[in-house]
Amino acid sequence: KENAWDQFDNLEKHTHWGIEFVERYTKFVKERSEIEISYAKQIRNLSKKYQLKKNSREEDEYKYTSCRAFLMTLNELNDYAGQHEVIAENLTTHIICELTRYIQDLKAERKSHFHDGRRAQQHIENSWKQLESSKRRFERDCKEADRAQQYFDKIDADINVTKADVEKARQQAQMKHQVAEDSKNEYISYLQKFNKEQNEHYYTLIPHIFQKIQEMEEKRIERVGESMKTYAEVDRKVLPIVGKCLDGMTNAAASIQPKMDTKQVVESYKSGFEPPGDVEFEDYSMSMRRTVSESSYLNSRGEGKPSRSNSRGKLWPFIKRNKLMSLLASPRQPPPPPPTSPSPGAVSNGPQSPQQPKEPLSHRLNEFMTSKHKMHCLRSLKRGGSGPEDCSHLPPEQRRKKLHAKIIDINKEIQKEIDQRDALTKMREVYIKNPHMGDPNSLDPRLEEINQNIDKLQLDARKHEAWLLEVETRLTEQGDPQRRQSGFYDSQATTPVNNNCAPVNRESPDGSYTEDHSTEHHLKSRSTEFDDDFDDDDPLPTIGTCKSLYPFEGQNEGTISMAEGELLYVIEEDKGDGWTRVRRNQDEEGYVPTSYIKVFFDTNAKGAMTYI
Repeated sequence: KENAWDQFDNLEKHTHWGIEFVERYTKFVKERSEIEISYAKQIRNLSKKYQLKKNSREEDEYKYTSCRAFLMTLNELNDYAGQHEVIAENLTTHIICELTRYIQDLKAERKSHFHDGRRAQQHIENSWKQLESSKRRFERDCKEADRAQQYFDKIDADINVTKADVEKARQQAQMKHQVAEDSKNEYISYLQKFNKEQNEHYYTLIPHIFQKIQEMEEKRIERVGESMKTYAEVDRKVLPIVGKCLDGMTNAAASIQPKMDTKQVVESYKSGFEPPGDVEFEDYSMSMRRTVSESSYLNSRGEGKPSRSNSRGKLWPFIKRNKLMSLLASPRQPPPPPPTSPSPGAVSNGPQSPQQPKEPLSHRLNEFMTSKHKMHCLRSLKRGGSGPEDCSHLPPEQRRKKLHAKIIDINKEIQKEIDQRDALTKMREVYIKNPHMGDPNSLDPRLEEINQNIDKLQLDARKHEAWLLEVETRLTEQGDPQRRQSGFYDSQATTPVNNNCAPVNRESPDGSYTEDHSTEHHLKSRSTEFDDDFDDDDPLPTIGTCKSLYPFEGQNEGTISMAEGELLYVIEEDKGDGWTRVRRNQDEEGYVPTSYIKVFFDTNAKGAMTYI
């Protein structure tokens, strides 16, 4: 400040820049706070977007540890977003608001200091002007006194001038000398005053003002430094909580148990059905006759049947349609749709297709679809329909779980209704004791309604408990190996009766055979229902093309008509039953006699391979 007494204007510019710097830093922190708020909002929206929705299909997914870990991660992410909101709030409270108020105070203080400096400067300038004025007046009076003295000396030396004129000139000279003397004294007084004020201005007033300005600048710089330190501390304070959020995410990931999840999958989709038995061996090395007599056919059904294996394989209700139907359509039987249709040999205008005994198909369809219940199981597992109230459309194990869950829900509803009834009963008693509070009879309709609801729910609970007892009894019986084995042999001994099929095939006049109409209707309805359950599967790939040699009407279920010379796509080759599966377009496909077509297989196609 000792060397800056003449830099008042530059100091004013510098302090103005200092205030602008504080404002710029405040704006920077404000923008950072807005970024934190926006980031926290986006993180919260992201977490909310993937949170579990109430009454949604995703609720069942969160029984898996991986899904629960994801939900925990989303919750930790939501807390993580909250810490960024805390950062924004602390930046606003401890820096932005504080600096905004400080900038206003700083501007006022700066204005005051420079106002005092300009006033002191104005005062010394006025003193200087007074000194200069007195100095010029003293100079003028001295010159006039000198001229008056010279005039007096001239008059006094002239003998022709009268004495009166000389006296007058002498008095005039004395007066001028007195005026000059007074101007001199005034000039000396102003000079002493100015020197004193100038000394006070440059050594007292201005240094004091500059000292205040310097202190103001030091406070400003210190305040900016404190704000920068607070800026870092705001982030550092949330780091422990952010670390806990990250630790929570890590713990959530560590809580994932793959074996438990896979066990949950098994428990969720376990049907309780027995897997299919072994496929019977058929010896084609012996010469086969086209016409099978009734007695020999019946004898063949009672001989050589191997016992079923009790080993459990994959859960067969999950086999896709093309795989399951290809299993049924083995080389010793026709595919599901055509088995009840007349063979190509029975068609009047075409050649005969090779025929095989019908018993294996009846046996397999009986094994997989012995009741409507299993078809409902397949439909439920495939499409997830609500099904009947007793959950009979579900596999036994799934039915048991569903009924148990329903009973729990019904009991909760009963308890809720009972709580409402108790509350209304107490309110009615209060109304009876205090009639002015309300009419107790007004609550009777509601109480009656609640009692009816409770009776209805209790009846519903007993009904579900009876169904649950029924399915648990069945599962217990299935779990007994001896009872299951004896039941299997009993079903083997009574296969013709359980299958609801004619015991023998009837021979046609031309040497081919047809099945009894009851068998045709039974198997047709089952195969049609079976197809409906899997309509939404992906279409089978084409394995080649074929050209029709003869026209075929395709009037029976599962077949497709074709004109002579028509080109079709082959999607499943002949399995030995005389039928080939073809497709005309995406919506038209079915079976045609193999002897009616000429097949051109694509060597690069994988074919309709069927595995279980």
